Amino acid sequence: MSMAKPLSKLMSCVILDLDGTLINTDGIVCDVLRVHLVKFGKKWDGKRAHRIVGKTPYEAAAAIVEDYELPVTADEFLSELTPIFSKKWGSIKAQPGANRLINHLRSHGVPIALASNSSKENIETKISFHRGWKESFSVILGGDEVTNGKPSPEIYLEAAKRLKMETSTCLVIEDSLPGVTAGKAAGMEVVAVPSLPKQTDVFTSADEVINSLLDLKLEKWGLPAFEDWVEGTLPIEPWSIGGPVIKGFGRGSKVLGIPT
Repeated sequence: MSMAKPLSKLMSCVILDLDGTLINTDGIVCDVLRVHLVKFGKKWDGKRAHRIVGKTPYEAAAAIVEDYELPVTADEFLSELTPIFSKKWGSIKAQPGANRLINHLRSHGVPIALASNSSKENIETKISFHRGWKESFSVILGGDEVTNGKPSPEIYLEAAKRLKMETSTCLVIEDSLPGVTAGKAAGMEVVAVPSLPKQTDVFTSADEVINSLLDLKLEKWGLPAFEDWVEGTLPIEPWSIGGPVIKGFGRGSKVLGIPT
């Protein structure tokens, strides 16, 4: 894990990605594709998931059509999948630490924006299943509101403009390489929380790479620190995985991995 640079910049706002960063969409995407590709006599290869993570829906569809040599256009493939995904948005869980982060920033008056390659309508639907999220964001920006999605910096520059903030004071939190690339190209500080395992080595351009949102040390960026840390270990937060509440211990989420 790369250590963050000593505090040299004071951030005044946070811009968050949605899919993979705040909500765990990747599993649902893989499940749907696994089932849907059978229709074409193809078998989904999980190792190719990195080809679609962080892309716009159209680019992801185009990549799959190309990779699996499907006899449809990207547009046709996307329109077949859209209703299937729409039924599933309500069952996507928040990533560990997402609620804690959003509540903390909101209660400290730190402006937060949401900038996602998904369409604005899609974003609104997804966040409507998470209580208190919609009203926490000063700005919500979808990929269909800019000319070019990530890795172009356009969506991040537009978010900063709508927040009325200098780009150099924006902290971006991202799970994918296109997102990290976009944030850096916009002149922002970027923390990467990789959603795909074993992908940390590709995030060299990020200012910091962490395992989970629970490991975020906001004070490194001049933002109000979380108050719930217990002697430098994991915050005591109920995990939404069922079973007993896991209390923090050791080095935090690296130790927990998947709580049992």
